[in-house]
Amino acid sequence: MSSQAAAQQSSSAEAIPKVAELGTTSAPLKSAAFFIGAYCKEYNEDFMLCKDENRDPAHCLKEGRRVTRCATELITKLRENCLQQFEAHWACLEQNNQQYYRCRPAEHSLNSCVFEKLGLAKTIPGTPEGRIPVHEDRNPTLKRQQK
Repeated sequence: MSSQAAAQQSSSAEAIPKVAELGTTSAPLKSAAFFIGAYCKEYNEDFMLCKDENRDPAHCLKEGRRVTRCATELITKLRENCLQQFEAHWACLEQNNQQYYRCRPAEHSLNSCVFEKLGLAKTIPGTPEGRIPVHEDRNPTLKRQQK
């Protein structure tokens, strides 16, 4: 890359408004992941379409920063409306190697609060029609896979 092209790329990146990092670790992000997916769906889709257009990271800074702003907004709303449930769930994930199945009781409480206060329901993409989603099954049975 020539120095002129690098300078032009740098100035275009600087023209895009900066956004603060989320300031959270992986456990709160994992706890909120499905809600972020639903709440920020349009921004996420724009970002992925942009990345399909051009693999240059600078090309999609604007779309990526919109996703970050949206996720920050949702994390703030979770903290304002469901702080106790949110903290209980992500703390459980943190103490249980990020495994959802070990934290289902805290997850049920968080899901109920988020639905009640923010109107967001946890949905898992690809769940077969007519089947109880794994996070809603009160008595899950793990079956050994036969080869």
